[in-house]
Amino acid sequence: VCNAGTWVTASAHIITAVIGSGVLSLAWAIAQLGWVAGPATLIIFSLITLFTSTLLADAYRHPDPVTGQRNYTYMDAVRAHLGGLKVRFCGVAQYSNLVGVTVGYTITASISMEMVRGSKCFHGKDKCHASTTLDMVVFGCIQLILCQVPNFHNLSRLSILAAVMSLTYSLIGLGLSIVKVASGETRTTSATVSEAQRLWRIFQAIGDIAFAYAYSTVLIEIQDTLKSSPAENKTMKRASLVGISTTTIFYLLCGCVGYAAFGEDAPGDLLSGTGFNHPVWLLNVANVCVAIHLIGAYQVFAQPIFSFVETSCRQRWPEVKFVSTDHQITIPFLGGMSFHVNWFRVVWRSAYVAVTTVLAMVLPFFNVFLGLIGAVSFWPLTVYFPIEMYIARAKIPKFSVSWMCLQALSFVCLLISLIAAAGSVEGLVQSLKTYHPFKNEA
Repeated sequence: VCNAGTWVTASAHIITAVIGSGVLSLAWAIAQLGWVAGPATLIIFSLITLFTSTLLADAYRHPDPVTGQRNYTYMDAVRAHLGGLKVRFCGVAQYSNLVGVTVGYTITASISMEMVRGSKCFHGKDKCHASTTLDMVVFGCIQLILCQVPNFHNLSRLSILAAVMSLTYSLIGLGLSIVKVASGETRTTSATVSEAQRLWRIFQAIGDIAFAYAYSTVLIEIQDTLKSSPAENKTMKRASLVGISTTTIFYLLCGCVGYAAFGEDAPGDLLSGTGFNHPVWLLNVANVCVAIHLIGAYQVFAQPIFSFVETSCRQRWPEVKFVSTDHQITIPFLGGMSFHVNWFRVVWRSAYVAVTTVLAMVLPFFNVFLGLIGAVSFWPLTVYFPIEMYIARAKIPKFSVSWMCLQALSFVCLLISLIAAAGSVEGLVQSLKTYHPFKNEA
């Protein structure tokens, strides 16, 4: 594959991956943490992510970050730098996270699609039945088509479109929040919570913020799309700075202004029916942008899974034509246009989309699901492996000042991940207690 990506396309991939469903829950997260701790947590996570992303960008090639051998996936980089059981640990962490993100994006996109389809119900006084099941099926059908895109290298245009959509709905949410603050509407707290519940919510909010910066899982795969001049690590560091800076500004604006608009009643999804009620047409535009963005974001996170499974199967069964052979199909009436089809790719990717759609139907919870994904994946993929690979590559001596500082950062982030995971599990348990799958009305 000819690598032709630039810092612009890489930044688009990052923005598509980072500014996702997480931005819609940040007003709720900051409401749990408060005016000081909320923005501070966002900035701290952004700085940690930017720092470890620069370390991970240098791991794309080994042993030299500029002239060494390419590592095409995150697992390849861990195998080259660390080896042993850490490779399996990385694989479990990365691909579990990627599956979780695609399920989470299916949930979020279906909520936005339902908001548009039932806007008269959500933003009016009429009561009607509201179910996201149909919308999940529609989203899954769209992904059945897009998942046949061969690889990451063919997603640049889709990522740019998705990045534009994410910026659009973020700006709409920000604008509506500013209008609400300027209007001086009275904010009241609808319900009180116990100190224990508040603590669990704080933990869950930390997980939501961690999820909002979850793109390290696909950083190596994004870097693999870049052309080699200038050096890929240099281009990737620039793209990471642009992408993370852009998203952090939007996160701070959307989260803080959303909190100012709703106070303690900040909704888990800023554009949902419990958030803004008017103007309906603008909310519909925003939710359409959310759905379009997540269509592209789903592919950004799913492509590494597709590549891993298909590469593994080709290596294990090279003689099986069903797995290894591409078939050329000519489209009639289009001037002899043809494309290549691999039947294993068609069957496997379609099955994957079907499974993630079903999982999304079973777990239609927004905040708690995002928080759990972010909590579980943040430490190993965003912090632990980039630091360990840097230590191995730079041959930093044990118990030196640099080694101690890096390990301290890793340990603190591990504690944060465990705390956030505990809060998200508690939130998931509470959601399951009150969830009635056949009685979902708005």
